[in-house]
Amino acid sequence: MTNENAYLRRPLDLDAVQAFVLVADFNSFTRAAEATGTTQSAISLKLKRLEDRLGHRLLERTPRRVRLLSEGEAFLSAARELLDAHERALHRRIAARLNLRIGISDQAAGTELPALLAKLGAYDRSLCMEVRVGASHGLLAAYDRGDLDVAIVCRDGPRGDGESLFVEPYNWYALPGFEWPSEEPLRIASLAAPCMIRARALKTLDDAGVPWTEVFVGGGLPAVVAAAAAGLAVAPLPHRVCVPTLADVGERLGLPRLPLTEVMLHHRATEPRMRGAVRILAAALRASAG
Repeated sequence: MTNENAYLRRPLDLDAVQAFVLVADFNSFTRAAEATGTTQSAISLKLKRLEDRLGHRLLERTPRRVRLLSEGEAFLSAARELLDAHERALHRRIAARLNLRIGISDQAAGTELPALLAKLGAYDRSLCMEVRVGASHGLLAAYDRGDLDVAIVCRDGPRGDGESLFVEPYNWYALPGFEWPSEEPLRIASLAAPCMIRARALKTLDDAGVPWTEVFVGGGLPAVVAAAAAGLAVAPLPHRVCVPTLADVGERLGLPRLPLTEVMLHHRATEPRMRGAVRILAAALRASAG
């Protein structure tokens, strides 16, 4: 066998293949590095070796984005199949399932929860996820009691522990043609008390001397978005959870700017596989927030 044939028959580096899939999924070298607990330069080196091994480039990287080339799009499905086969073979030898109890607030999850869970499930086929979606204060209390391994919540107060995932602007969203008659209080839709975002929004209005009345209280973020989309009221929301029919009407209506909201990650994972799962989840959340 010639040296060239031996090179062609050499197995692919699975770490490099995984790095490629993560970059493709997150559209980011930074998020892929976070997910694997390494550096952007290490990810770049792995991808360079993979491209050299395959004999063609897989993606194009610019300062603003990562774009899969045609060869990368063609290789992506095969790469996923290779990693999936490896996971199946590996976990036939792993008796213990990895149980991970996750609490994530409505605002932090947004509309991306299915995609987040898909990325987390693809990381470890033995993973058993218990996911609770709710208000930040309740989830943080459950985490402190030991009922959750991971809590992803909006920061409220000076609590010093936890890792900052991202900072998100909130604005006043409604239908583009929403009207606020000057003689009436502003119609508000929000999550039920004691939601921190609700409290901040109402305090912002009070501090600015804006009269308001709550006309819709939702038990979850999709309900609040639906109320705004139905034309019932204005809602304090982050852009990424809004449906296309909603618009930021704050400036047009002369409403005060809402404070930024910081999304925090709290976890007590020490076992390596669990820490890896938490890294994947954190990277996926940062990617979803842009």
